[in-house]
Amino acid sequence: MLEKPLLESSKGPCKSQGSPLEVFLVALRLGVSSFGGPIAHLGYFHDEYVSRREWLDEKSYADAVAFAQSIPGATSSQVGIIVGTHRAGLLGGLAAWVGFTIPSAISLILFGFTIQFFSGNVANAGWLHGLKIAAVVIVAQAVWRMSRTLAPDQERGTIAVGSAIAAMTMEGIAIGQIGIIAAAGLVGWLFLRRGPVEATRTSIARRIPHLFSILSLASFFTLLGLVPLLRQVYPNNDRLAIFGSFYQSGASVFGGGHVVLPLLNAQVVTPGWVTSSQFLAGYGLTQAMPGPLFTFSAYLGTIMMKMPDGVVGGLFALFSIFLPSFLVVYGLLPFWDTLRTRQDFQSILRGINAAVVGILFAALYSPVFTTSVTSNADFALTIVLGTLVVIWKRPPWNVVVCAVVGGTIIGFLGLL
Repeated sequence: MLEKPLLESSKGPCKSQGSPLEVFLVALRLGVSSFGGPIAHLGYFHDEYVSRREWLDEKSYADAVAFAQSIPGATSSQVGIIVGTHRAGLLGGLAAWVGFTIPSAISLILFGFTIQFFSGNVANAGWLHGLKIAAVVIVAQAVWRMSRTLAPDQERGTIAVGSAIAAMTMEGIAIGQIGIIAAAGLVGWLFLRRGPVEATRTSIARRIPHLFSILSLASFFTLLGLVPLLRQVYPNNDRLAIFGSFYQSGASVFGGGHVVLPLLNAQVVTPGWVTSSQFLAGYGLTQAMPGPLFTFSAYLGTIMMKMPDGVVGGLFALFSIFLPSFLVVYGLLPFWDTLRTRQDFQSILRGINAAVVGILFAALYSPVFTTSVTSNADFALTIVLGTLVVIWKRPPWNVVVCAVVGGTIIGFLGLL
């Protein structure tokens, strides 16, 4: 049986309860401005939720990231769900997901209706290129701040460096990240036991009822096993087929982001629901959108269902691919939260959190830096944006505006 949620200290951040509307509005702003993929999203989240609003402390945020990276689903969206739930309960988690997801989902549904009019390569637009460079600066700042808290000594610094090297070596291997986190946890358990027990570590699952958690976990596995059987019984049911394909994709991906693309390709292109050219065109448009890459499903659902059912199809596919993320977060987070109070597990978390820093550093280099900074002009813009953040202490929206202007100028001069 799960233990009673731990008590929180009376001092420090994260103590007041917010409203779902508050969470939605903050997440909506992130949903229209967070470009650059899941790793960049974690940087934006850190700046907004930890540094600016103090809804979570550094260690609890790192624990949430480590948890999300260890379970199937959309990593950045799951972190947002955790933060929203922590702030405003179950409705807060839903509000965080809706706010972060709906801007790009609506845009991609509209693109699904009008894709035949888009022949240019949106991914090469100058303004988008500038936003990718802004993501480099945001992620770098987040990794630096997290490293000072989570890898402050020689032992954890070494774990972080080793994890970064391993992550770059195993780039593209789906289970590589999970293996790194598991190995770092083992190293922490063996060598990092001397740290004090953090009895007042902030709970990140305090507003998830235990019965709801158990039902969520049971639903996750029931749907995973039952839907394929129902598809065999009702092979001509299109909605069941769509739900099964997108649910299976969402439940089978660790790390989110680009990892889901080959699964979606096999689920929708191979059966002939979407052509290869439609798939690639939609993927290019998705790259130009803020928010989670999983919203690609809204575009695919729109294409598959056609008019006038395209909107319904897009929203249904979107729901289907994200449902596993909700079920697994709500099903496992209370267990994770309870384990975080145990001394042995806290030593494991010291290793895991140091590994998270290393994994994020590796992702900062590839793909964030390597796909964004490809010329001297790009590097110059990176320095300018970094100066705004580090020296002038400008807020992220200033950095984003300057990045758009700078990227547009670089594109106009033909320096992309």
